[in-house]
Amino acid sequence: MHIFDEIKTGGLADPATLQGSFLFAVFFTFLAWIIGRTLRVAVQRLLAHDKHEHLDLMAVKFLAKLTRYAVYVFAFAAYAHFIPALSGLGAASLTSIGMISLIVGFAAQNTLGNLIAGLSLLLYRPFKLGDRLQVNAPTGLETGTVESLTLGYTLLKTDDNRRVVVPNSLMASLTSINLTANDPRVICSVLIGISYDSDIDKARAILLDLAGRHPKAEQVCGCPLTQLGDSGVVLSLDVWCADALAAITFRCDLLEQAAKRFGVEGIHISTPQTMVVLKDDRHFIRVPGKSSTGVNTL
Repeated sequence: MHIFDEIKTGGLADPATLQGSFLFAVFFTFLAWIIGRTLRVAVQRLLAHDKHEHLDLMAVKFLAKLTRYAVYVFAFAAYAHFIPALSGLGAASLTSIGMISLIVGFAAQNTLGNLIAGLSLLLYRPFKLGDRLQVNAPTGLETGTVESLTLGYTLLKTDDNRRVVVPNSLMASLTSINLTANDPRVICSVLIGISYDSDIDKARAILLDLAGRHPKAEQVCGCPLTQLGDSGVVLSLDVWCADALAAITFRCDLLEQAAKRFGVEGIHISTPQTMVVLKDDRHFIRVPGKSSTGVNTL
């Protein structure tokens, strides 16, 4: 009966009481959740109706996530403003933003740095979702597709289905190579060495024929001789492919096909050879037999 009396007299809605503060907490939490969910659904519908890709998918998702976090922050500030016990905190959060930002900035420099770096990546747009990037990671040079840009880090998906997580601050400061910024096409140069006693023109004709028949080759540029090595010459087959993945497929297929075709046509792949010449007669081993004069030797 006490609860019904509180409802009639409006005691439950009094933020000065424990019940009222709890009710306001539930209300502001629910309101923030509703606004965040509405925003997420609106973004999904907006992207679904963007058939011609006029919108920047990465920027829309990043800003939508940032806005959802901001909704919860402002909901807490508004809740603190309504509750007398927290009114001082609410007023401070609304009127002393500079001081609070300074304190939080010292306490979370890396987090805020990644957030600001993410905003700079959206502003300068060095890459977008779906671009292939090369970045320096602790494991070495990594190549992957941009999968997402969050408030703190950039996620790359490699060709072997690994995820490279790069903080936005590093992504904005380090040098990265965008392989598909404007034109996704790449030129694939396949280096193949053949021995000096092989027919260079015949080997070149075979490589050009294999490249012209490959479905991943868009344009064959040529096959010049680029190097005179210690054990053979090196031919460079240059071909334009649709993208980096197509270039990898083309390189692997061509190496296998060239090895099989060269074996049939009598063209030898260059292999390292070492010739040792001993000039001191003490190192020679004499084998019994006839000399060039027909005299038996020991």
